[in-house]
Amino acid sequence: MQSYYFYLHPEAQHIFVQKQKLQDAEPEFIWLDCTREDVVNRPEQWQQEVFNTAQLWLNEYHLRDILNLDHPCAFDTLDDYDLLIFRKLITPDDEIKLDSSAVEKHERMFGLATTPISFILTPQLLITVREQGNKDIERYLQRIETVLTRSIDEHHKPRKLPSTPLDLSLRLLNTMVDGYLDLRVPLTKRVEYWQQELLQGHRRFTKWHQLLQENMAFQQVENLCEEQIETMQELRDEIVDNYSHLKGKKRSEKQDIMLVRVDDLSSHIERIQKHTTRLRGAVQAAIDLHFSAVANQTNENMRILAIITAIFAPLTLLTGIYGMNFEFIPGLKSPTGFWIMLAIMCMTTLLLLYYFYRRHLVGRGERSVIDMLAQQQGDQHMNLLWFMDYEPIKATVKGTKKTLKEIEKLTTRP
Repeated sequence: MQSYYFYLHPEAQHIFVQKQKLQDAEPEFIWLDCTREDVVNRPEQWQQEVFNTAQLWLNEYHLRDILNLDHPCAFDTLDDYDLLIFRKLITPDDEIKLDSSAVEKHERMFGLATTPISFILTPQLLITVREQGNKDIERYLQRIETVLTRSIDEHHKPRKLPSTPLDLSLRLLNTMVDGYLDLRVPLTKRVEYWQQELLQGHRRFTKWHQLLQENMAFQQVENLCEEQIETMQELRDEIVDNYSHLKGKKRSEKQDIMLVRVDDLSSHIERIQKHTTRLRGAVQAAIDLHFSAVANQTNENMRILAIITAIFAPLTLLTGIYGMNFEFIPGLKSPTGFWIMLAIMCMTTLLLLYYFYRRHLVGRGERSVIDMLAQQQGDQHMNLLWFMDYEPIKATVKGTKKTLKEIEKLTTRP
């Protein structure tokens, strides 16, 4: 567990940070950064350390929620503190080592793994409980360590330090959500890969199991974003309804600034959710095109088989007739009967091929649907005013003409 004490500079009126508590100053707030190993191995001792540092005793059920690896995103508030559980998507940069069975379960079911991060908020205290190897939190800790190497007067350069636990929590959440935006490029490349695999025509597509896992991974990201948006909305409602409980009575930070940051955080999550939805739609469109191409190829194969069957059907009929076991068949004893029958069969084949050629079934490609409809329209010679011969319509037209004449008489009457 690491402790950071944030103080207000007495002269410059900016926030500076220290790792040890100063004897002659009261901290604005304290940040206790804990890993899950600090809590799960000795929960009672950890509770006592938190109480000794900030005079805060956590609820037993909240402690169980913090230790639950599968707990969804949630926000709960009590009189003493607020609890925010935010599930973070494990990115390739993270070095989080979860339980192997849990990781295997997530990867088998969804293809992606997430980890919860707990924020315990009071006006004077922020407690974070995370996994070891969370790069987003560790990068922010490195920034704090870099600030500690400077003098107190330069702690607010180049960027100001957070002034409240809520401000620090939103900054940490924003760092994690911004990391999701970097996943858009690899996710888009994965979708392009599946589009190429689905729309290739030189071999049959057989990777349906992997594609199903990819689709479930996109669904998991959407569900995760939905949970995060709902949690951020609950936090926003708490800021609107009870902001003094979060910032403390001595603080003068404006409520609108916190609301803008929460809205900005929610908008980032919504961008990720919409992007993932578009990618899922692209994969589904590629699947539909794949099945359409397969159906079109099947129809083409059936068309060719139907043409071959139509060509050989008359030939099969002729051979069947002259293959019957009758004693007297015309031309059976003729020395030229075979050649005459062969010529008739060839003529029949040529005539059928010519007919199919004229109908655009072989040789010149299929006729388009528009051309076929145009041909049917030309063959029917439809009269566009045929419906005027319908008796009820005739009566309606006559009644309309009569009404128009009566109106004309009334308007022209002096």
